[in-house]
Amino acid sequence: MAYTKKGIPDEGEIVLCTVRKILPHSVFVDMIEYANREAMIHISEIAPGRIRNIRDYVKEGKQVVCKVLQLNRDRGTIDLSLRRVSLQQRLKKEEDYKQEQKAEKILEFVAHKLNTTLEEVYAKAGNKIIEECGSLTVCFQDIAMNGDALLREIQLPAEYIKEIADIVKERIKPPEAKVVAELTLESNEENGVEVIKKALLAGEEMIKAEKYKGSITYGSAPHYRVELTFHDFKTAEEALEQVCTAIISEIEKLKGKGSFKREE
Repeated sequence: MAYTKKGIPDEGEIVLCTVRKILPHSVFVDMIEYANREAMIHISEIAPGRIRNIRDYVKEGKQVVCKVLQLNRDRGTIDLSLRRVSLQQRLKKEEDYKQEQKAEKILEFVAHKLNTTLEEVYAKAGNKIIEECGSLTVCFQDIAMNGDALLREIQLPAEYIKEIADIVKERIKPPEAKVVAELTLESNEENGVEVIKKALLAGEEMIKAEKYKGSITYGSAPHYRVELTFHDFKTAEEALEQVCTAIISEIEKLKGKGSFKREE
């Protein structure tokens, strides 16, 4: 990536590194996000237990995810740990970096459109986006959902707002949150089947009227499935409750009964 963070990482920060040199009792790495600044992993921080050969755990040129243990500002050294990074932390760091690389591709397209360099795009827009939002990815996801409002709030130059917003809309789909509920509907009336159909129709009409993205499907009697998709879980959960409540209210009017529960 062209972008690098300024200064040095904080203690406890998770960093992505490239293994540069392996010694009998230590490993020297370059921290990718900090302009390949050098850091060290002591053999005791490679893996739990006794280590006979460090090369069984790390290889030159390979990427590793580490935790910053200690900063010695007087000596200018940074101590890292490999063994103190959980699988979840490692996977998240690798995925975040991958997404940021994809986001940088958008800035490359902006540079091409404006007939300038990637470095200039970072200077005029990218650095400010990261400073305000924490990452390009976070900003671009917001644009995909809400348009260019965030870019205008950051006060980027007008030509950058237009090009970034246009390319993001072309290349990034808004994230989706899917929620599902299981409905249980019962009626002891002679026309019980029609009662249940009318109740379900009330839910379908609400989905259509509110322009929700969703469906109601038959499971196995007396169970039915309501599925809705939104851009965020909070809105999706609220809409799901509204639809299920409308269905239950309708069946109760027709002397039936109903209940629902969220599927996790």
